[in-house]
Amino acid sequence: MDEENQTVLTEFFLLGFGNLNDFRILIFIILLMVHIMALSGNVLLIILFAATKSLHCPMYFFLSQLSLSEILFTTDIVPNMLRLILEGGGKITVPQCILQFYLSGVPTIAQCLLLAIMSFDRHVAICRPLHYATIMTFTHQIQMVTVCWLFGFSLSSVVCVFLAKLTFCYHNIINHFFCDVAPLVKLSCSDTSSLDLVTALLAYPIILSPFLFIVASYISILKTVLKIPSSIGRQKAFSTCSSHLISVCLYYGTLSSIYIFPLKEKFINANKGLTLLYALVTPLFNPLIYSLRNKDIRSAVYTLVKISQLGKT
Repeated sequence: MDEENQTVLTEFFLLGFGNLNDFRILIFIILLMVHIMALSGNVLLIILFAATKSLHCPMYFFLSQLSLSEILFTTDIVPNMLRLILEGGGKITVPQCILQFYLSGVPTIAQCLLLAIMSFDRHVAICRPLHYATIMTFTHQIQMVTVCWLFGFSLSSVVCVFLAKLTFCYHNIINHFFCDVAPLVKLSCSDTSSLDLVTALLAYPIILSPFLFIVASYISILKTVLKIPSSIGRQKAFSTCSSHLISVCLYYGTLSSIYIFPLKEKFINANKGLTLLYALVTPLFNPLIYSLRNKDIRSAVYTLVKISQLGKT
């Protein structure tokens, strides 16, 4: 190993989207507007849940936690991405890079588990309606949500401990707009076998297991709904699940696609595009999906607007 390669790196250079030339300001404004709308929509859902008694039920409590995970993820990724767009790239220290990965990993893991819990909520509501009140108590809701966040914090911490032990001494350029495990492993001159093993043992089960649980829940829901004699009853049962199903498809579709495209040069633009979709569009769509397809939320928004108007008069 030559002398240059033996120099221990203390910072990386994130390329972002590279030189966007005359489109830099336009793209910055568009992405900033999408980011603001996504944040506003998710914050509004949390406020609606807290302020509207009619929304104090398990489904909306879990939805408010889902919105919280979206807020945490997008605020970790997007502001720095917008800076990179304006500057055509930028430096980030190794500790900052690991911290960014940690802060994105926590809500990602929590969201996978929250979507599974929401499918369980729909399963109990449709398949075991007589036991719903005793199973989905507020205490059980708090316990399930706490487990989701504890898994997020603990598993991300484990990966970051192994990341912090790596030494980086190759070139310091990351051809992306945020820090992830794969590019950091590529830049390391340490033995990464332990990190690879830990990542495989933690990442795949925490992503795959909730998805398989969701599939199993909806298979059971489908069997139950098909037994309902009236078409109106079947339609009503399906309508309570439609928003969650759309969220699951959108979330897992983008998340799985990101890791289908490995971080090789010929796939890097596709990976960036999918990550951008995951970081910006998914947090924007979730509030829209639930608000447009849900009468309770639309009614709560109307009531909140009406109260605010009365307060001004």
